[in-house]
Amino acid sequence: MGSMLAGIKAGVIAGIAYIGSLAVANLAILYLLKSDIFAFITTHFNDVCSPISSVNATSIQDCFNSLAPVYLPFIAFFGFFVTLVYSAVFGRLYDMLPGRVPVMKGLMVAPFAAISLVYLDLLGFTFELPATEVLVVILLGSTIAYGVILGRFYKRYTRVIQFVSEDESALRIIVGRTDLTGKTSTLAANSTHNIEAKVTEDSSFKGWSVSGGVAVEDAKSFDTTMEVNGDGLLKGLVAKKY
Repeated sequence: MGSMLAGIKAGVIAGIAYIGSLAVANLAILYLLKSDIFAFITTHFNDVCSPISSVNATSIQDCFNSLAPVYLPFIAFFGFFVTLVYSAVFGRLYDMLPGRVPVMKGLMVAPFAAISLVYLDLLGFTFELPATEVLVVILLGSTIAYGVILGRFYKRYTRVIQFVSEDESALRIIVGRTDLTGKTSTLAANSTHNIEAKVTEDSSFKGWSVSGGVAVEDAKSFDTTMEVNGDGLLKGLVAKKY
């Protein structure tokens, strides 16, 4: 099942670190390769930026000065949005991803975020080979860091809950709209969820049994609310009518 909310919360921290490192690298390139950027602007944007400011054109210096306060925040904002999207997907699909270690699952999602940044041209100043090489190296390192941070903070913001039915053929446990009978799922810490026991016609619901950091509002009701405060277990009790 996984938790999209926990994925987003973890993604905020991971995304800031990810996009922040790329922004710092771009800012360094901007001033270390200032002369090369001037030449690039002159060659490719001469219809907008001219050596001398005029009514119909902006000076090259003004064009250059606008890169840090305008262009970099622009690509950083959309880059951060991309990482949040992948963080949300990571959280929602967490339990379906292969592996048992959160960091490894985060590292599976991180490359897709990197590919999207490159495809959407949100990497930054890739106008010359030296700048591109630097950004690719930073991108690789930042992508790994993003995956690690995403996995670690997702684990911090979630709890592992095991759902057990006394008889799976007679009672199924529905959390929200998902059948989690016999499964283990990560749910957001300090969250509440609607739970329902679906029993067969020849069976009777006997109540809920909980342990660990799980609590239910009404242990005798087949349709009630579960509160998640820590790792734990929810068990549905059932008996045959005849």
